[in-house]
Amino acid sequence: MRRALEAFLTELDAVRRASPHTLAAYRRDITRVLDRVAGPEKPVPPSAWSRELLESELRILYRTQHAASSAARALAAWRSFSKFCMRRGVIERDPARAIAFPRLAKRLPRTLPSQELGRALDRITGEDPGTLRDRAMLELAYSSGLRLSELVGLDRRDLDRGTRLVRVRGKGRRERIVPVGERALEALARYVAAADAELAKEGTTGARAARVGDAARRTPAVDRPMFLNARGDRLSGRTFQNVVRKRLAEVAPGLGVSPHALRHSFASHLLDRGADLRAIQELLGHRSLATTQVYTHVSRGRLRAAYQRAHPRA
Repeated sequence: MRRALEAFLTELDAVRRASPHTLAAYRRDITRVLDRVAGPEKPVPPSAWSRELLESELRILYRTQHAASSAARALAAWRSFSKFCMRRGVIERDPARAIAFPRLAKRLPRTLPSQELGRALDRITGEDPGTLRDRAMLELAYSSGLRLSELVGLDRRDLDRGTRLVRVRGKGRRERIVPVGERALEALARYVAAADAELAKEGTTGARAARVGDAARRTPAVDRPMFLNARGDRLSGRTFQNVVRKRLAEVAPGLGVSPHALRHSFASHLLDRGADLRAIQELLGHRSLATTQVYTHVSRGRLRAAYQRAHPRA
């Protein structure tokens, strides 16, 4: 079963183009079950992969107070792996098929008030490279509705300033083209100029300073990552999460603002101002319109205003 798992993950990566986060989660969820059967890294026979085993693992997840969403993700991984093993003739029956998914609470996406968000972005006014980078990242994330992984995965060549468009690689490595607002373009231009000036500096002292930006300096400007950390490497998603919490904490105090809240706000604010739901679907890169329709529940103010304008007896 461990050999089958490696083949399964290879197929997910090469054929289905699953994200690194999905691959890591599936490996973790399936390996945890296999380790429970025979211990870490020990062989597991196909006969051990049974419904009783998976149901037992689900009960353990519930007892250890894992969220229902975590249990649902684990079951999705087990189902996908079981189907793969059946196609390859590793097992004869799918033990995960008859296991019901846990009920998930329907949660509306968290959005940020547009005026407060705008004022918070305008207050990021420092001219040092770190502050300029933070402002550019936040402006671009909100301007174009990017996921965290999409934002940190951008390269400079992905941005076309002439057409004000950015090429984004989303889930399943699907590409889409998204407009970029004027404020975001201005913030990006200031940051890129400061980052290049920092990389061009010579004569820095100290072993660590000599290493900062060395890889980035050897890379042609157009091929560089859009956002760099203090070492001149591509910025990590964790760093951007910290930037969002630090810079936008005042917008929604106590709510734990996340990068995805900027994406939700992008969609909700567009809908509030009359944007077509299909257009928002394309901008967000959703495969299904049903995924985008959740924002109609958030934007009740727009629906109420439309009713007041259109209904003859409103």
